[in-house]
Amino acid sequence: MSEYIKQFKIQLASKVRGVSFQDKGANITSVLVGGAVKAVVKDEGDYVILSVDNKELKYDKWYTKPQHLADTVAVYLSTKK
Repeated sequence: MSEYIKQFKIQLASKVRGVSFQDKGANITSVLVGGAVKAVVKDEGDYVILSVDNKELKYDKWYTKPQHLADTVAVYLSTKK
């Protein structure tokens, strides 16, 4: 598992109650709330891809640190309750 994904999981778990993760490979993890997949995060080298609501959002890892992506996903999950 990539270091970016590890840090992202730690950050998101500290921000969102009841969140869990399902690793789908070395660089892919699904974010689950209540057993349902809410987002998928893929580490693609210099970029990280966030998939939500059938959309793929591409972030440059230079600017988007794991804690920033975790904040983004936390806000998204708070709107989907």
